[in-house]
Amino acid sequence: MNIGFVGVGRMGANMARRLKDRGFHVTAVYDTNRATATSLATELGCAASQDLSELTAESDVIFTVVTDDNAMRQIFSGSGDNLLVNGRGKLFINCATISPQVHIEVEKLAGKAGAQALEACMASSITQAREGKLYLMCGGTEETFRKAEPILKELGSVVRYIGKAGEAAKVKALVNMVMNINTAGLAEGLALGAALGLDLEMVRTVFSQTGANSRVLETDGEDMQNREHSCFFSAAHASKDSGIALDLARSLDLELPLARATKEQYDRMVAEGLGELDKSGIAELTFKDRHKHSGDRV
Repeated sequence: MNIGFVGVGRMGANMARRLKDRGFHVTAVYDTNRATATSLATELGCAASQDLSELTAESDVIFTVVTDDNAMRQIFSGSGDNLLVNGRGKLFINCATISPQVHIEVEKLAGKAGAQALEACMASSITQAREGKLYLMCGGTEETFRKAEPILKELGSVVRYIGKAGEAAKVKALVNMVMNINTAGLAEGLALGAALGLDLEMVRTVFSQTGANSRVLETDGEDMQNREHSCFFSAAHASKDSGIALDLARSLDLELPLARATKEQYDRMVAEGLGELDKSGIAELTFKDRHKHSGDRV
């Protein structure tokens, strides 16, 4: 089985490495950053396709890990070159966090081209992609899911079928919305603790043993304290993903004030050039004396 990857940034590259390690034949990779694709192709011993249609022609299964709705629409329906030019009989597994409606659109486009499409939304980070421990939530027809499942099980410790196209993307939007709110809340709790002169090691321990505990405390608490914001999930992506959830809420006339406030914080980071920091970098906006705007909204 020949496998291609479109979008080989931090996540896509590690997924490709994992499948190569597990004995799969990664035949081609593609990225808008040509140097990134060429470097990974050299490492894996595969082709760095110059065209999307070329990658499809060389692959039976194509994973896509792109940035947003516009990028997803472009690779599947761009004029001239796109993934569906040679798509008949191919399986597309789409892993980006994008709007549910776009996953539905892609499934329809793939069907018209004689191909199959499955959303496989990832609730995990870079290291888990490399280790095959992703949490994957899948949406599409059950037939397509069963076809993709053996490959997905090499990438994920949990591979869960959610339902029809778009449903997994809805759940993923909720996951990231709540994660982002938790991250912002933790940053404010630690910032206030620091301003009060409390020992943050002690505060984090107390948090972990009480109702203030969260997965984000485990992954980001120490980093917030130590100002270590190497990127595993960027502030820019946090902003985008909270925006997806808010768009869904608006379509239902549902007000989500915490999600809105959190997105505003991540939007501030992006506007000030901090969008490529890890989401833990939101602490830079809340800790006193760390940032020119810290404390503005206390």
